[in-house]
Amino acid sequence: MITEDQSATISFLKDALSRNVAETIETHISRIFLVGERAYKMKRAVKLPYADFSSPEIRLAACRKEVELNTPTAPGIYLGVRTITREGDGSLALDGQGQLVDALVEMRRFEQSLLLDRIATSGGLTPSMVTSLAKAIVRFHRLAPVIHDGSGAANMAAVLKVNEAGFATSHVFSPDEVGELTSAFDQRLAQLAGLLDQREQAGKVRRCHGDLHLRNIFLLDGEPCLFDCIEFNDQIATTDILYDLAFLLMDLWYRGHPEFANLVMNRYLDETDEEDGFAALPFFIAVRAAVRAHVTATQAEDAGERAAMLAGEARSYFELARSLLQPAAGRLVAIGGLSGSGKTTLAETLAPRIGPAPGARIIESDRIRKAMHDVPAETRLPQAAYRPEISAKVYEEMAWRARLILAEGGSAVADAVFDKPANRRMIEDAAEECHHPFSAFWLEADPPLLLRRVAARSGGPSDATVDILAHQLAHDTGAVAWPRLDATQPAERIADEIIHLIGKNGPEPVPANAEARVVSPSHPNTVL
Repeated sequence: MITEDQSATISFLKDALSRNVAETIETHISRIFLVGERAYKMKRAVKLPYADFSSPEIRLAACRKEVELNTPTAPGIYLGVRTITREGDGSLALDGQGQLVDALVEMRRFEQSLLLDRIATSGGLTPSMVTSLAKAIVRFHRLAPVIHDGSGAANMAAVLKVNEAGFATSHVFSPDEVGELTSAFDQRLAQLAGLLDQREQAGKVRRCHGDLHLRNIFLLDGEPCLFDCIEFNDQIATTDILYDLAFLLMDLWYRGHPEFANLVMNRYLDETDEEDGFAALPFFIAVRAAVRAHVTATQAEDAGERAAMLAGEARSYFELARSLLQPAAGRLVAIGGLSGSGKTTLAETLAPRIGPAPGARIIESDRIRKAMHDVPAETRLPQAAYRPEISAKVYEEMAWRARLILAEGGSAVADAVFDKPANRRMIEDAAEECHHPFSAFWLEADPPLLLRRVAARSGGPSDATVDILAHQLAHDTGAVAWPRLDATQPAERIADEIIHLIGKNGPEPVPANAEARVVSPSHPNTVL
């Protein structure tokens, strides 16, 4: 695995870099020297199944590519490449004229407290921060080059082969365990092959970041900024864009932040046309957990006193991957109620608890209406956008999206007023047609409370005003057969009650050969 002794180079650098190396950070493939306002990153001389830094020339090329790829997403951070050479008298020099010995990436140093993994550990993540992050990833993926080099399924099969080889570089897992996990991955990949191939043909496989977890994101002038992408293996970095996103989702979920994993996923899908790939996300997250398992296990091999801790961490990632490959039936949960009843807050609280990671897709009427008018979710629409015929299209789109998700085995939470019987029937039919479990709940509160809540609103996707609520109160909703829940309770308590009721009723069986033909009302040529 280690191909070259770099100890002499390390000693030279500590002396050459102003004798002021404050800290050295080591990963399984890099060493980073923190020096004043600069950070210098050196590739470790290793040869792994997924990374080859075995010669000085390869390491120099990797450093140059790292600067090239990361400069667009981290402006002002990547400053250039430095070389270490051996001069004619046998001494080492920084940027000398002699024989190449090694290379460094020079970066502008930033406070480690700005890394999102540090912020997550300290409890500093916020909904607005992760929403901005989701939008930054959307922008990055839109500009990422489309790559047509093999099918979508073949692309993921290659990743699984790298993972299998990666597990062989350590002794943390037994061959039987690795074989069992590999078999489960192969089985799930076979089930998703058609979907993945369709996504590749549609240009969804791109040259992505490849290593998009919290430690590779930091706050630059208060905004989330991506850095340290994979430069050393184009095959690993060329993936389905949702597989790229999945590393971040896995990291958030693993660290105990399912609410933020779910929020990032939902905001990303709100901004993109990726609904068709939602059902593949648990598989993608499982693959990412397996990547982290074998990388951490490799680190444990020569970690000394930290070996047992790293081995335990690797095993926890392994178990997460294994759990996400277990079969899981999709479910649709509808939440209705008049404006101010807390539907959206409840949906965001409930969604991480429905289905496997990253939780349920939230199908929100307010965001769909804004998307139909091609405006950001926070933009207020004119009253004309709420004409009955427009609202009917919004509910038709909600039902179509629910069918799309359920037909692939995903779960969804539908959030809308649902004040008309026809709209309630429409969402009920979506679940029935896909042969999936359905639960619906009506949030109820006294009018004075609803009026106070609506009057106090600021920001967000809802355009509801006191006048709109008054109109809702004046019109008959018809007989609402959905169970009624007390909307005065905290969202967490209501979500607990819903989870209890769903569990009490028990999961409904999904027919093994259930098929659904789904035609979009707003995309009539789209058939699932």
